[in-house]
Amino acid sequence: MNIALFFLIIYFIAMAGIGVWTMKRSSNDSESYLLGDRSIGPAVTALRLQSSSMSGYMFLGAGSLAYTQGYYSMWYALGDIGGGIINLSVLGRRMRKLSQKLGSLTSIEYLEHRYQSKWVRLVAAPVALGCLFLYVLSQFVAGGSGLASVTGFGFKISLLIAVGVIVLYTFLGGYLAVAYTDFIQAIVMLIGMLWIFIATLQYIGGFTAGNKAVGEINPNLLTMWGADLSFQGQWGVIIGALLLFSIGYMGWPHVVVSHMAMKKPSVARTAGVYATIFNLLFIPAPYIIGIFALLILPSLDDPQQAIFEVAKTVLPTFAVGIVMAAVMAAIMSTADALLLQASTIAAKDIFGRFIIKDMNERQMVWISRGAVLLLSLGGIVLAFWQPPAVFGLVVFATSILGSAFVPVYVCAVWWKKANAVGAIASMIAGTVVVIFWQQTGLSESTGLDPLLTGLTASTLSMIIGSLATQTSHPVSNEILAAIDDAAKVTPTTHRLDKDADPTLAHQFPPV
Repeated sequence: MNIALFFLIIYFIAMAGIGVWTMKRSSNDSESYLLGDRSIGPAVTALRLQSSSMSGYMFLGAGSLAYTQGYYSMWYALGDIGGGIINLSVLGRRMRKLSQKLGSLTSIEYLEHRYQSKWVRLVAAPVALGCLFLYVLSQFVAGGSGLASVTGFGFKISLLIAVGVIVLYTFLGGYLAVAYTDFIQAIVMLIGMLWIFIATLQYIGGFTAGNKAVGEINPNLLTMWGADLSFQGQWGVIIGALLLFSIGYMGWPHVVVSHMAMKKPSVARTAGVYATIFNLLFIPAPYIIGIFALLILPSLDDPQQAIFEVAKTVLPTFAVGIVMAAVMAAIMSTADALLLQASTIAAKDIFGRFIIKDMNERQMVWISRGAVLLLSLGGIVLAFWQPPAVFGLVVFATSILGSAFVPVYVCAVWWKKANAVGAIASMIAGTVVVIFWQQTGLSESTGLDPLLTGLTASTLSMIIGSLATQTSHPVSNEILAAIDDAAKVTPTTHRLDKDADPTLAHQFPPV
């Protein structure tokens, strides 16, 4: 048996085992299945947040961008390094307390409860579900491509195997399975990426020698402006690159739900330390490997395969399987979080909120599990039909998520005047502007990144919409009191039924 395949089989079995282990704790209770009983500690919170936001992009998109554009790619890395600590510092403690006070179990339900309008959820849920599905599709493509690269299986067979394992443990264990597998996968990702990085530097004779050789190929690659200097002075694009994986994190429903699942609000501070350490060690490596891949594989047909092919060249045979497990860890850790969050939105925020209005706990869990299967099947069919470029798909989906949701999540805990009108206007403006900017090619003609323009539009819409309707749509005294309470540094209990304010948690009747 191929030694790489052997390691992958062991790894897949371990991930499936976690799903089985957590199944009993997540079976029929929606808070257990969706938030793991709000019992997650700082290390798991931090690494779950980071691994679920980095994805197969780090092994495919990052390497591809660096291979083609050189050190320009480091703008994305610079933003990404601070993303975890920004997210946990701005949202972590306050969102944990406010979501429990409001009785919210999903990141979209939380928005409805905070802004006190069913229309907020009606706008937010389809936008989030559509973007998360695109993001899931990109992870499926990455998983199939990566597995095919190492095992020699065809893309379709590899895709089915990779998706099958992800679906199995997500289906069985819910949030606990996702959290614990993501924690392990983050460690595997870190070890694997550092291993490739160190071996790459040894192979090319060191960092200085590598840069000198890259400069001989194209000196522009050593600048931060791209292979043909096309990004020189394009600060609108560069700011967008910095924002995508820093500020943009705060608008991703599958990431911010980590705050809601923390054991207690104070977890956010320690988790921020863990996240920063992980980011400093992990994030620069794939970009630098992608740049030096030009020296190792100068005629690579598909730049997205740069890190895979470098690993196979610079590492001993036995290590390729371990590193491939790291690649699959990056992909699976994001795909499982996306699947769970997308299925939750479909089941609870759309189906349970607007169709089956008297859904019980057991029904919700099983409908969510059914949504996992349906979304996975849809992703497989589309991936079979025409696999898109992972980098482009990830950037498009995350740009919409960031533009549509960053202001509503941030203002939910930091601005008392933010109301339903502002939230709805913000989400619509952010979504429409990003799509319009992307589809009309305005980012090229104006030099402004879609995320930057979308985030500007959504922020202005939140401010203008809220201030213009303070009289007609005031924020209730109960919500204002809950925001004040969330701002206090006080302890809180784990589960919803011990701490939720009944005047808030149960004031949202079915539509």
